[in-house]
Amino acid sequence: MSGTTRITVIGTGTGAPLGDEARAAVAGAGLVVGGRRHLAAAPVPDTVEQVTLGPLAPALEAIARHLDGGGCGPVVVLASGDPGFFGIVRALAERFGGARLDVRPGVSSVAAAWARAGLPWDDAVVVSAHGRALRTAVNVCRAHPKVAVLTGPGAGPAELGAALADEPAGPDGPGRRVLVVARALGDSDAERIEQVSPAEAAARDWGEAVSVVLCLDPARAPGPARTVAGPPAGPAAGGWALPEDAFAHRDSMITKAEVRALALARLGPRLGELVWDVGAGSGSVAVECARFGAAVVAVEKSADGVGRIRANAAAHGVDVRVVHGAAPGALAGLADDPDAAFVGGGGVDLPDVVAACARRARRTVVVALAALDRVPAARAALAGAGLDVDGVLLQSSRLSPLPGDVTRLAATNPVFLLWGVRPPAPAAEGVSL
Repeated sequence: MSGTTRITVIGTGTGAPLGDEARAAVAGAGLVVGGRRHLAAAPVPDTVEQVTLGPLAPALEAIARHLDGGGCGPVVVLASGDPGFFGIVRALAERFGGARLDVRPGVSSVAAAWARAGLPWDDAVVVSAHGRALRTAVNVCRAHPKVAVLTGPGAGPAELGAALADEPAGPDGPGRRVLVVARALGDSDAERIEQVSPAEAAARDWGEAVSVVLCLDPARAPGPARTVAGPPAGPAAGGWALPEDAFAHRDSMITKAEVRALALARLGPRLGELVWDVGAGSGSVAVECARFGAAVVAVEKSADGVGRIRANAAAHGVDVRVVHGAAPGALAGLADDPDAAFVGGGGVDLPDVVAACARRARRTVVVALAALDRVPAARAALAGAGLDVDGVLLQSSRLSPLPGDVTRLAATNPVFLLWGVRPPAPAAEGVSL
């Protein structure tokens, strides 16, 4: 690509008019690229070539032709807010190189929305649902108390509210979320900021003026002071595979720390994903997955177990949706397929439970078994759903003190851990030209 012509990228801010420097850059440009409303509001001379942004590829090609052909004058790209934040700067840098860009950011819609809500946002998670699957944003909203969602067609407040409306509304569940819907930010005549419940959001037609929705747990929205912005990188102090005494449990009926460590490694819970813990018992696996940032549903058939799971989630400061019911029947009521599922416990229904999870899991299923007799059926259920199956027998011995200031090794019960991983979809064959 010839020459060193710069590409000036101007963020117009949220409702802010172009400043003097930006107006001068537009007036001296050879090519101005922008959305229809940006071009209409900018003082673009009639002699300057204009490209209206729609699909991104044609606009990038127009810029390339201008630069390659030695077009007269520099290129100016007009964008909303901060164009380096989920904006056009990424595409421009990938195509033309960051050194060629002169980026002049404005106030992003996300920053403006948090400002209108009167909340700091260095501890918030920002998710884009614009042109992307909504499920990631929904799972982040389920798991995190402070989220900004950039909306798009088919992924606005109504769709987000509908996905969150069926969450339990108790004091210890993700159903206590509220949505702050920001419409027409920066427009002095049309700007509206409304706080609604997910159900209220789902029942309304919001039009096309919404650019960002804040999803909040009001009790935790202000948040503590932070050193590192964004969501926590992983579990807080104490790491993971916490000792059994970190959880309330009945008669040592809990997935042991050593087993939990490998189960977590195979489950790979992370922000934006959904994990099922089926036959959850004390909910130790569910809580640990939530501490990694995943949205979690724990399914438990006993009423006292349900209470313990909720208590353990509250004690560790995480949100876990608890479903009181027996699998596999209770799984039919879960609308969203999990990315990963953990199956604990046992019983004659275990193969059916594993099969139900394996049919719906997008990525992996992990099964913990104490009984040797149940291993073949569980393995067959994983394989029958098309998963690649592997496993291990875990046997560990812990240091245990004895009188006389000496130590022995105390063996824990051996546990089989099986896992099934969904193989990647075959790549599409290339087309010969």
